[in-house]
Amino acid sequence: MIQAKETAVDALTKDFLDKLAGGGAPSTEQRETVMRLYALAREAAGTAAIVAFFAALREMKRASGLGYEAFGLTREALVDIARLHAERDEHGVSVGGRVGRAYDVLEAANDRVETYLAQQEAVPDGEALWERMQQNAARIRSVLGMSDDDWNSFSGQLRHAINDVDTLAKCVELPQATIREVTRVTEKYRMRLTPYYASLIMPGVVNDPVLLQAVPTAEMVDNMGVELPPVASDHSPARLIDQFYPRVVAVKVTNMCAMYCTHCLRIAHIGKADRVFPREAYTEALNYIRSNPRIRDVLITGGDAFMLPNETLGWLLEQLDNIPHVQMKRLGTRVPVTTPQRVDEALLGILAASNDKSPVRVVTQVNTAQELTPVSRAAFKAISGQVSAILNQAVLLRGINDSRPKMWKLCETLHASYIRPYYVFNCSYRNPQYTHMRVPVEKGRDIIESMYGNISGDAIPRYIAAAGGKIPLHRSNVVGRAEDGGLRLRKPWNGEETVYPDADADLYADDDHFAFARTEGEDT
Repeated sequence: MIQAKETAVDALTKDFLDKLAGGGAPSTEQRETVMRLYALAREAAGTAAIVAFFAALREMKRASGLGYEAFGLTREALVDIARLHAERDEHGVSVGGRVGRAYDVLEAANDRVETYLAQQEAVPDGEALWERMQQNAARIRSVLGMSDDDWNSFSGQLRHAINDVDTLAKCVELPQATIREVTRVTEKYRMRLTPYYASLIMPGVVNDPVLLQAVPTAEMVDNMGVELPPVASDHSPARLIDQFYPRVVAVKVTNMCAMYCTHCLRIAHIGKADRVFPREAYTEALNYIRSNPRIRDVLITGGDAFMLPNETLGWLLEQLDNIPHVQMKRLGTRVPVTTPQRVDEALLGILAASNDKSPVRVVTQVNTAQELTPVSRAAFKAISGQVSAILNQAVLLRGINDSRPKMWKLCETLHASYIRPYYVFNCSYRNPQYTHMRVPVEKGRDIIESMYGNISGDAIPRYIAAAGGKIPLHRSNVVGRAEDGGLRLRKPWNGEETVYPDADADLYADDDHFAFARTEGEDT
């Protein structure tokens, strides 16, 4: 009879019941707990009570070695309840699958992320630090004499941008040695950060991740060495154009940024003064795109695309919308992070109008969760409603995001801010000024691979080297071939290997075995 009943449960459940078997001497409390759950499992509707009963047996066996016989239960009784579970579950999930296997899988997964969750508070985002940032803002506004209108407007932020060491020292708490270093660097390189972005720097925090991105250090002049030629010098087939790939071009429409980052790949393009280029230059770039029907994707960048006046940005998008083979437009900008006040109804209207013709994607760069404040997140949310996607291209930077907790926190915060983590670039090798900010590739691979199986799949970026184009740096998780011809795969989240049956290469190449093979006499 028992054997007949067991045909009603799957192999996972049979194996699970085998593991629960055994006797022992339970305490009165243990016996009462199990029998109470047993009664509920028999009488209650649904599956929850059944799961609770079997989970209790599983825990008793693991913690005390007590099997179900110790409680006067029979295998036949357990089979009856297990059968009810499978019948009631919408997808036919068995007790053995749910409690015997899924619980184990989840326990292992939970253990993997415990370290990250424990360290999460040590990597605060802009929401958690917002009260302190507002205190910083009040101090900076006072120092710079900014009104409410100044602070809350794009023009006010730019007009009061911090460009010199004396102003910086009044707005941001810096040691005297650092001030001397910055003075030395700014004799050669431009410095600019908006008052808003300066307010994100936490006073007294050594190597604050926002400070490291905004305020240059002595290494920029001490490591100068021999700089490789700018990227555009060997990938610019037309005025303002960069092109690595046949179907994609970048148009560098300005050299302006609201803030000059201390790791900028295009440091050679910044120059000594801000420039919006003449309409003639833009026209030459557009004519190149018009004459090349292979091009389908155009990136408007700089500098920063959102630094363009609305009239110019709108005109460029209209021109691209009138080129039939241009199917996609991208706008490269860091402004929603450095000066979110730029994102107003006029800009949103321009984005929406162009996105209505063909997709517009905003490509931004956020490198630390600290940059994602309530203000910047509101800006990204507003943009997300007007464009097809917002993509983030972070740069892996020493001391800023070069650990699992920091990068996981960044990507999850981006994900929750309407932004798709898209790329993580290894810091440029072309610029010796940034040698001190570079991270070994193996370290980067470990950080990115650690995300798989631990955070949402579409929150995991691709790890990229910019070396004459974008080259993926991920490890291969195809370890080799198994004896049966399958593939041996490595799970990046825990290193465990599994065998994955591959398609039959001979069958794949045999057209006669294709599902809709041609009939005799049909043209090839």
